[in-house]
Amino acid sequence: MKKYLYSLILLGSALFYHSSSMAQGCVAIRQFSGIGNAVGQGNIIEKGEWNIAMNYRYFKSFRHFRGTHEEPNRIANNTEVINWSHGWDFNINYAFSDRVYGIVSLPFAYNERSSLYEHGRNSRHMTYSGGLADMRFGAGYWLLSSEKAKRGNTALGLGFKLPTGNYNAKSTFYNVGPEGQPQVRPVDQSIQLGDGGVGLIVDAQGIWNLSHFFLYYDGFYMFNPRNTNGTFTNRGRQSEAIMSVPDQYAFRSGLFMPILGHGLGVSLGGRVEGIPVRDLIGSSDGFRRPGYIVSVEPGVSYMLGNVTASLNVPIALIRNRTRSLTDIADSTAENYRHGDAAFADYLINFTLAWRIPKKTSDVFNIQ
Repeated sequence: MKKYLYSLILLGSALFYHSSSMAQGCVAIRQFSGIGNAVGQGNIIEKGEWNIAMNYRYFKSFRHFRGTHEEPNRIANNTEVINWSHGWDFNINYAFSDRVYGIVSLPFAYNERSSLYEHGRNSRHMTYSGGLADMRFGAGYWLLSSEKAKRGNTALGLGFKLPTGNYNAKSTFYNVGPEGQPQVRPVDQSIQLGDGGVGLIVDAQGIWNLSHFFLYYDGFYMFNPRNTNGTFTNRGRQSEAIMSVPDQYAFRSGLFMPILGHGLGVSLGGRVEGIPVRDLIGSSDGFRRPGYIVSVEPGVSYMLGNVTASLNVPIALIRNRTRSLTDIADSTAENYRHGDAAFADYLINFTLAWRIPKKTSDVFNIQ
């Protein structure tokens, strides 16, 4: 049964390996926001063992929402903004004991953005960003010892996000300079490689045996105390001239069923992730796109020896671009403001993880 727990935790790790980052669109949850189940292997690997994993994530956002109301006319009129996001996480996990684990995550991202309004509204063009994103590291502690964790366990974690990603990435914008010439400007917040803040991450995760199924759950909240990062948005309103450094959060839960004797496992759950309107610590000035996404999340995993592959595909059910503080502050009786955001229909997460058992010394008795 231990190997199925390992398979489940690898399956669940995809969200927090590639959280980007950017949720599923312009509401920019960055792919490396949480610790969460990315370090969940600490419940399976024993003291002195390692787990090395790679996660790939992809989405295409193009459906515009204002609140929970979709604006299909954007696609019909060819004015929608389209983001293509690719991300890779390389993670090293180590078990200091059977209850204490740590992780270091090295993330990379490549993004493309197609829009009309950012290029003088005359013709559609692309902007790009790529490179190292925001690194993170952290540790966690399982509340129950292996002797007491017969039916399940819960872990609490603490981590930090470092501003290693370029939060002033630039690309060429067309039809915006003098006499319509191209200009090099910062790309949109949704495809920036970082946010410029040092983040404090708190998380929890757990797994419990329900006889034929396993219940899993994990979530995180990232505090981003920095107010704004100094990167220009090139937006019309003065209150939105500089990019904000927002908090981020996510929670997921569901059921996992192992297919005994075959190394396979399937899961079905739900998740919610988002950007709050206000940060819990510090000021919340500048431009941000607050909102949240509620998704149903099917998944499948396969384990062969010490290698586990997992695929999960969250499918969006509710997409809500909430009103920002600048929307509220700049609204008048004659001009009600509520910004929009583009969301994806689904997200693809693929994880490949390799557990490295601790070496044991053979003892020979010579007589």
